Amino acid sequence: MGSSAADVYFVFMNFDPEYERLQADRTKQGAMELDRYVSNKHDQLLAKMLGPNTYRKRSSLVIVDGFAVEITDDQAAILRSAKEVRVVEKNQELV
Repeated sequence: MGSSAADVYFVFMNFDPEYERLQADRTKQGAMELDRYVSNKHDQLLAKMLGPNTYRKRSSLVIVDGFAVEITDDQAAILRSAKEVRVVEKNQELV
């Protein structure tokens, strides 16, 4: 089916009322709480959907509730099926 080589994908999440609530808090403490919440949410999704040690999360993108992750094409298809996920797109590097 897909390639077994890992590529960088961007995963963007569906609407999350808790994310919206935390994002509205413009204090320093609110920003730190939002960072923790989003990172943990992304880690939990990856752990639930993909096997251990089969992916490498590069970063969580707090401003858009998404993350960058190194995964295979097959793993990208698995993440696309998650109800929490809105979009999964392969990184397109400009040459």
